[in-house]
Amino acid sequence: MKIGNVEFGPQPVFLAPMEDVTDIGFRLLCKRYGAAMVYTEFVSAEALVRDVASTVRKLQISDEERPVGIQIYGRDTDAMVEAAKIVEQAGPDVIDLNFGCPVKKVAGKGAGAGMLQNIPKMLDITRRVVDAVRLPVTVKTRLGWNHEQLIITELAEQLQDCGIQALTIHGRTRSQMYTGEADWTLIGEVKRNPRIHIPIIGNGDITSPEKARQAFADYGVDAIMVGRATFGCPWIFQEIREALSPVTPHPSPLTFNDKLDIIEELLDINVARIDETRGILHTRRHLAATPIFKAIPNFRQTRIAMLRATKRDELVQILEQTRTLLG
Repeated sequence: MKIGNVEFGPQPVFLAPMEDVTDIGFRLLCKRYGAAMVYTEFVSAEALVRDVASTVRKLQISDEERPVGIQIYGRDTDAMVEAAKIVEQAGPDVIDLNFGCPVKKVAGKGAGAGMLQNIPKMLDITRRVVDAVRLPVTVKTRLGWNHEQLIITELAEQLQDCGIQALTIHGRTRSQMYTGEADWTLIGEVKRNPRIHIPIIGNGDITSPEKARQAFADYGVDAIMVGRATFGCPWIFQEIREALSPVTPHPSPLTFNDKLDIIEELLDINVARIDETRGILHTRRHLAATPIFKAIPNFRQTRIAMLRATKRDELVQILEQTRTLLG
């Protein structure tokens, strides 16, 4: 599989762009454990054009995480074009257009998945951005606004005609948000369309190596993108790669202690990158979601203490106690 000049090889697995999750520290960990491409948190085009400092900081990327994509969203065509030009100067490998975010503060204002209600404007933005930059432009979107408007098969051709070089499809409608099960049947239909020649990347409910393997086998996608299943689990990429290539020699499976070390490393990265208080807050999403504590009996009180900790040393002490709980 290839996007622009970036060659990924067969069955690559990408880290999905996620707000307040895919900061540079987390991206580097996911890259370490096998993510073929990572994406920044999505970036507001309007805020970028206005030079909002917190938004501009999201453009910071490292050569160690390449290939890396920067994703932008917005509802104003001129702002999206200008933002794409600003993003190009930051030097990512790909510029991705977010036409899939379902949250109210984005889609409710006509951006993200809100564009699924204004296809002419979505296509105009896409054409204009493609024409304005030299980098490969890709799109991430959903099946449609709701189940009465499942438009992705036709929309995929229209977006391809605009000049995009890959399309990521989340197997839900906007009205579903993140509820129910992702429907991959239409993703497979897009991939089987003989008129589609760009890579199709499937997204939605890739929560295990088995589901990753099934996505490639049943729907023939060129790549898959993993989102929420990475919370507190950046090593999921290694587990998926091992499942997809069982005959290839792989590192020894990670132990509980290995995974706990990674969680503590992520905590230290966030504390050093931001500050102690906000670094801990930023790590809590991962602490709450990580699967490594599921095997520990009677863990509720420890979990509560872990999620209430406000000092780095206090939190590390609690995490270290879990080693003895499994010992």
